[in-house]
Amino acid sequence: MKVKIIAEIGINHNGDLDIAKKLIDVAKNAGCDAVKFQKRDINSVYSQEFLDSFRESPWGKTQREQKEGLEFSKSEYDEIDLYCKTKEIEWTASAWDSKSQEFVSKYDLVFNKVASPMIVDLDFLEKVASEGKYTYISTGMTEMQDIENAVNIFKNKSCGFELMHCVSTYPLLPVNANLKVIETLRNKFGCNVGYSGHESGLAISYAAVALGATSLERHLTLDRSMYGSDQAASIEPLGLTQLVGAVRIIEEAIGDGTKRFLDDERIIAKNLRQHL
Repeated sequence: MKVKIIAEIGINHNGDLDIAKKLIDVAKNAGCDAVKFQKRDINSVYSQEFLDSFRESPWGKTQREQKEGLEFSKSEYDEIDLYCKTKEIEWTASAWDSKSQEFVSKYDLVFNKVASPMIVDLDFLEKVASEGKYTYISTGMTEMQDIENAVNIFKNKSCGFELMHCVSTYPLLPVNANLKVIETLRNKFGCNVGYSGHESGLAISYAAVALGATSLERHLTLDRSMYGSDQAASIEPLGLTQLVGAVRIIEEAIGDGTKRFLDDERIIAKNLRQHL
């Protein structure tokens, strides 16, 4: 089974459509299957007190100015939609509130994505599942009961879904990756299980695929030194190219588990065992 590789652009575009297009280009050229953005209705996600609080950023000195600076408008998402179609790469956006999910649903997207913060909002999950669109569900910051609640909603709605093992620390330390949870979730819920990673480097993502992850999501940036909270836990263009190339080799190398004596081996065996 081919691993679906999703490049998480998120908010690493810093509100700049040209940067977003460059990131889409990087993902396409690296061989990714899709790119993903994040969509928020600022007033739904954050309190007025928080939005009025101080935060220095390229857009001003309040949290509101910073958050609004990172959000794309409908016209900008229209352009992203057209650009991705031109480049022949899928896209979606993980919504952080119901208004944003309604916004995203107006586009003809192949799949939905539930971000880890939203997996505990059952009303939100009902809305997403009601669309009947295949959905990737990240499981960071959860207990097993939270995941079970989400699975039950999607099963009851007969909506196809895939869990994604995720640990929401930035960057993720190897000791906390706990990749065997991929198998645990697969066995418990009888569904495909992917991996959404926030680690530095590529080794943990390689291991996730070797352990049977059916999808892989990693944050993408043009440069880890750029402004933004997600940049440091992201991978740069060269790293993404290496990641995709290695994943395609790993998925081919895993095989089907049946032991075979290959014809090419028989020729070598005849030579190496001639003394026997």
